Amino acid sequence: QVRLTESGGGLVQAGGSLTLSCAASVSWYSMGWFRQAPGKERESIAAISWSGGRTDYGHSVKGRFTISRDNDDDTVHLQLNNLNPEDTAVYYCAVSIRYKPEFRPSEYDYWGQGTQVTVSS
Repeated sequence: QVRLTESGGGLVQAGGSLTLSCAASVSWYSMGWFRQAPGKERESIAAISWSGGRTDYGHSVKGRFTISRDNDDDTVHLQLNNLNPEDTAVYYCAVSIRYKPEFRPSEYDYWGQGTQVTVSS
């Protein structure tokens, strides 16, 4: 069974930074970060290929967030910089077992429980 465990969420002031981490029980798959705010659809934030050679970012976070992975310990990280209140959401880590998944939630097969990020103004 695939397990994903997110950590690193919390409360931060606008302009601040956070680092989210996701520990996976599987290796060498595409992984992504998504977020969902109350009343909104799940949004694609960042994704990284199994090798780390390809990354994708959502328009709203490009230039502020950075995704990376460490295949030695099966973790993926999301560095969140210059946060603003619109970034407040539950952030989910996910794994896709598909070959070259599209950058959308429906292409991801296993999900973590989510970690709350709250940005105060």
